[in-house]
Amino acid sequence: MNNRITKMLFTFILASWMTTFTVHAAEVRSPGTSAQTEKMAKPAADKPVVAEEHAVDINTASAEELSEAMNGVGIKKAQAIVKYRQEFGPFNSIEQLQNVPGIGPSLLERNRGRIKW
Repeated sequence: MNNRITKMLFTFILASWMTTFTVHAAEVRSPGTSAQTEKMAKPAADKPVVAEEHAVDINTASAEELSEAMNGVGIKKAQAIVKYRQEFGPFNSIEQLQNVPGIGPSLLERNRGRIKW
């Protein structure tokens, strides 16, 4: 038993060290960093940012429309938005979306430009 714990601890330490080394190695860039490397270093957004006039209306959109337009919102969260709207009436503000289970402040901020009411 003691040998298994030692192996697990060693594996954890080795994995932590490798992760730290990889992160630090990625941060060190040579002066001739290529555009491809820069592109790989930046995470891509799941969905493109839309202009406000093309934003989805949270009071009239279907669950499918909401999940397509909102970043980080799949069909289940979109269905929860529609269900909340059906139970409590139309949203009076975008901030009211936080009352829907699974919608927090960071998700709301990420989608502020994608939604209207």
